[in-house]
Amino acid sequence: MTDERKDLKELKNKAVGPWQLAWERFRKNKVAVVGATIFIIIALAVIIIPMVSQYEMSEFNLDDKNQPPSRDHLLGTDEQGRDVMLRLFLGGRISILVGLMAAGVSVVIGATVGGVAGYYGGWVDNILMRFAEIVYSIPFTPTVISISAALMFRVTSDQKMFLVMALIGILSWPGLARLVRGQILSLREQEFMQATEILGLSNRSKIIRHLLPNTLAFIIVSATLGMASAILTEAGLSFLGLGVTPPIPTWGNMLQRATNNKVFTSYPWMWLPPGIMVMLTVVSINLLGEGLRDAFDPKESR
Repeated sequence: MTDERKDLKELKNKAVGPWQLAWERFRKNKVAVVGATIFIIIALAVIIIPMVSQYEMSEFNLDDKNQPPSRDHLLGTDEQGRDVMLRLFLGGRISILVGLMAAGVSVVIGATVGGVAGYYGGWVDNILMRFAEIVYSIPFTPTVISISAALMFRVTSDQKMFLVMALIGILSWPGLARLVRGQILSLREQEFMQATEILGLSNRSKIIRHLLPNTLAFIIVSATLGMASAILTEAGLSFLGLGVTPPIPTWGNMLQRATNNKVFTSYPWMWLPPGIMVMLTVVSINLLGEGLRDAFDPKESR
């Protein structure tokens, strides 16, 4: 028997809870821990570095435009003389915020629809799941691009950011809804739900206080992986000019500079750092999500 099996067996013998067992599984998954560490470092960097920077987001200096990395500008300057490093981490704030909010919208809608459908069943379940299938059948990328393009000149940059969050979240909840529904269909037949019937609890209380908390592990995993997908989607939209637009920086609209052949070949410091940050962020979140999925899976053999 491996050391890991022995450790988990000892934990089970001590009658620890499922969350502690999941933590032990996650802690022993080195790849997932590395992913979590990288993401935490990136998250802290996008918060702290803009706060301590000596430059401002809208600070222009045309005398220093297109300067390569130096002691004064560690990642160089752009075509307007703005500090690329500052805009890189400010853009990271927006990109990660879009991912978080889009995942949050998806979780709220998906958990609510799945919880109600799974608990009530019957015609309620049938209507909600058919609606989820309709939303799921809508082609995600063409729909987001079409709506963003249609509203591109009708909203401000700030409004566009919230529009992108809402679009991604509203179109990405059906998968979570079906997962939550399946879990609740199983949970509602268990003994603790019979106890809630005897206590006379309301249907709302049964769903919110007793059923949904037991699906929290699956919701966390779905939200984590959904966040990575949302960051990629935002980056793609902004790269095409259909997402968050300047002067608000994001990794996607910073990457848009690579479409200029001169910038691509002569000024790699303008587009390479945001590309690397997108890659590191998405990979780290995916590693974290896969680690959480393994840790929370009760059928996982270790």
